[in-house]
Amino acid sequence: MKVYEGAILTCDANDQVARYLVEDDGRILYVGDELPERYISVRHERLGKKALIPAFTDSHIHFASFSTFHAGLNVMNAASNEEILSMLSDFAKKSDQKMLIGFGASPYSVKERRLVNRNELDRVCPDKPVFMVKYDGHACIVNTKLYEQVKDKVSGLRGCHADTGEMNQEAFFAISDYVTNSISVPQLLKNMQKAIDYMASKGIGMIHTVSGVGFVRDLDVDLERWFGRGLNNGMQMRVFFQTMDVKKVRKRHLLRVGGCFATALDGCFGSKDAALRVPYENSDSKGVLYYSDAQVAEFCKKANRAGLQIEMHAIGDAAFDQATRALKAALDDYPREDHRHAIIHACLPTKEGIDICEKYHILLPVQSAFIDWPQEPDEYLADILGERSRRLNPLRTFADHGIIMSAGSDGPCTAPDPIEWMYRACNHSVPEESLTVQEALKMCTYNGYYTTFDEKERGSLEAGKIADMVILSENPYEKDVKNLRDIQVKQLLLQGRPYKPLKGSAISQVLKGMRSRSKI
Repeated sequence: MKVYEGAILTCDANDQVARYLVEDDGRILYVGDELPERYISVRHERLGKKALIPAFTDSHIHFASFSTFHAGLNVMNAASNEEILSMLSDFAKKSDQKMLIGFGASPYSVKERRLVNRNELDRVCPDKPVFMVKYDGHACIVNTKLYEQVKDKVSGLRGCHADTGEMNQEAFFAISDYVTNSISVPQLLKNMQKAIDYMASKGIGMIHTVSGVGFVRDLDVDLERWFGRGLNNGMQMRVFFQTMDVKKVRKRHLLRVGGCFATALDGCFGSKDAALRVPYENSDSKGVLYYSDAQVAEFCKKANRAGLQIEMHAIGDAAFDQATRALKAALDDYPREDHRHAIIHACLPTKEGIDICEKYHILLPVQSAFIDWPQEPDEYLADILGERSRRLNPLRTFADHGIIMSAGSDGPCTAPDPIEWMYRACNHSVPEESLTVQEALKMCTYNGYYTTFDEKERGSLEAGKIADMVILSENPYEKDVKNLRDIQVKQLLLQGRPYKPLKGSAISQVLKGMRSRSKI
């Protein structure tokens, strides 16, 4: 048993700040301002200037992909393409992998203002396949070695640009499938262990992962659910299957369907294939809708009738409208009081779509890290969207409509870093769309657990709940919002115990998970 004394930020319904919290055997026994006499002699931890909060949630991450890229080459902070090529050259000399995987290339954050190309990759790495993924996770650049391996799979597909090596849209999805299958299962599982430990260092106690990319028989979905069930250190994982085949989801007895890739309704702004109602500035293109309204509505109706929770990727306003119309049609067809369907990203919403979200209680797992994103800067978005760029990621508008937002990284697109998410949410590039610190903290904690029906056990510091908690270096409620980035995660506590890094064989962990029937 242990008593925590100091700033206890509960994130409960009233955003109570308490003075004391008592934990015993992984459960919270008491939260309040006066310590009952029976706990006075219990061992105390005095927080001083620190604060105790619920554990964070990453409510949208491509966990297998993030794990792979986290173990690979991250070029996101490179200032030039020459720096990227130098980093790749050094990485190639040190790596024993058959394929070199990099992530984070952006034409908007390098001095050349363009992507690296196939010839440049060939110059520094002609002998090994190179898969360099663009920062938004929706396009890549390949060298000749890799292109020759996949030429028959991508030639003729939309988005295949063999001359530059850039692949987007369907060509990118095809190459992603190919690369995914090239990674050995033991290596992937080892990468996943390291990624979990990294996320724990950021105070994250629950992960919502979207799976179903490229593995034969959707092996990544099974690996992630077995991996999650095999975790024995308190970390929680919830799996969304990225498919429109409801039978596949029910066969695995999963509760959730959706995410990106097969359930992405459009592309992204970085490749100008996010679906818009009005063309991009100085262009005739409105982007790409991957499905017809009828196809999306039919999928939503089937999944909703099957009792599944639905999530779909929508970046542009046309995609957002398509998603809201489809979910409305599904709920009109078969009403469900507590469905918790969601639209991921919701970057450029419409008034009509927001009204549907409010009326039908549709959730929004958003990425506040997209606000003033260095890899996709505001000036670029203003250039391609005009005045519409000021309507991107309208967090205050969502909050004022009573729409529940949770926060996610969309990793590997951005880093799993809830402190950064809070900072961006409270310092919106359109100031009137900023959240309060209390709202931002709740978005990163309680709302994530609520999204997957976990709020009765976790997500707020209340008596009877599991003691999944984070100690912060400072109290965010007492910080100027401009200085929120100064706050550090000092410790993650899961079930009342300090987080312990994963040890032992990842294979044995998966085998344990295969036997488990724990919630996932």
